[in-house]
Amino acid sequence: MQKLVVLGAGESGCGAAILGKKKGFEVFVSDKGAISKKSKDVLLHNNIPFEEKTHSEQQILAADLVVKSPGIPDTIPLIQAIEKNGIPIIDELEFGSRYYDKPIVAVTGSNGKTTTTLLASHVFKKAGKQVMVAGNVGESLAKQVANEVESDLAVIEISSFQLDRIQDFRPHIAILLNITPDHLDRYNDDFELYAASKLRITRNQTEGDYLIYNIDDPTICRHLEKNKTKAQLIPISLEKREGTGAWIDNKNLIINIKTGIEMSIQKLALQGKHNLYNSMAAGVAGRILELRKEIIRESLNDFQNIEHRLETVTQVCGVRYINDSKATNVNSTWYALEQMEEKTVWIVGGVDKGNDYNSLVPLVKDKVKAIVCLGLDNSKLHAAFDGVVDHIYDTDSMYDAVGAAYRLAQKGDAVLLSPACASFDLFENYEDRGRQFKEAARGL
Repeated sequence: MQKLVVLGAGESGCGAAILGKKKGFEVFVSDKGAISKKSKDVLLHNNIPFEEKTHSEQQILAADLVVKSPGIPDTIPLIQAIEKNGIPIIDELEFGSRYYDKPIVAVTGSNGKTTTTLLASHVFKKAGKQVMVAGNVGESLAKQVANEVESDLAVIEISSFQLDRIQDFRPHIAILLNITPDHLDRYNDDFELYAASKLRITRNQTEGDYLIYNIDDPTICRHLEKNKTKAQLIPISLEKREGTGAWIDNKNLIINIKTGIEMSIQKLALQGKHNLYNSMAAGVAGRILELRKEIIRESLNDFQNIEHRLETVTQVCGVRYINDSKATNVNSTWYALEQMEEKTVWIVGGVDKGNDYNSLVPLVKDKVKAIVCLGLDNSKLHAAFDGVVDHIYDTDSMYDAVGAAYRLAQKGDAVLLSPACASFDLFENYEDRGRQFKEAARGL
């Protein structure tokens, strides 16, 4: 019996462990941190041995295969020891996909992944398909495969960390939305290494597969030129028409796959320039799978946006409070600020991931009246924006941040939580950060 060691006991780790046991592996789960009660209950219920707050190296190095949580850096000594011993290390998505034989639609990019994943899933479900939603949204792919969840296809949100460890993972349709600086702390502050990781989504695709990509993104185009793919290329664009699968023409979205679809961008459920790419990508994916034009048009019109993404929470004394906690990098926040029509009090900060705030300065000058920093170390924010706006305040709790924003905002303004940073200094995750913002705003 082959031994499978799973590093990390979160959603993906538990899913890999359950699938491994079902497929006949001897499974052991090891987590350097404390394992949550929920995960412990899952492991105990499935009679899977585990350890927490330590890694027993001798036991781990006896593995035939290691499934690693994408949050564990490749640079730690344990991972280097595993590789030195010639033990294969893969990701839960790679492991789960080895036992899944239906078409996969995989979505990546620095921004818009979750929205596009859920929008594409909505399109397919509206067409009567049974859809498995996995990756960074929904339950893990491996867990759903282990539980034999019925599906016609899987739609998977996939990060660069997950792409780093793929070997045979092959989506029938890959969607590459954009590549902007993010997670550079994991890539030696080398943007080109990060970009190359994103392009791995297409590495195993064949001539019968499709890559939907943003042709307006120069980084994507440069890397596709260097790294040819066998997949059929379908560009989407706000600026170009010739040779593209979807584009914008005179405030209409045009999808030109097999037969054309035309619809007013004003009727799209998701507004804003960046959401046009998300809508085009989901619509093109639907046409590749030959869904009816009417279904695609209706789906793009009636989709409900996700929590924590430009979510209007409440209005207090004529001030709109907007939760964009999912904006964990500069580019996501750029999109949020670009959409703001009111003068804005901007709540920003958290764990900096090698951020360069220069691209935000023109928008901040134009739209932001005050900045409330929310983090344990706000020095980079002060370096970037001192002198750009008149008022910058430091806070270290959501209650204080929302209170400061309330005092700064006037009737007709907006308060925008769009942190441009990870959440782990003060919060469990971006969802926790967003929920605390909503609770504080509604309590005013």
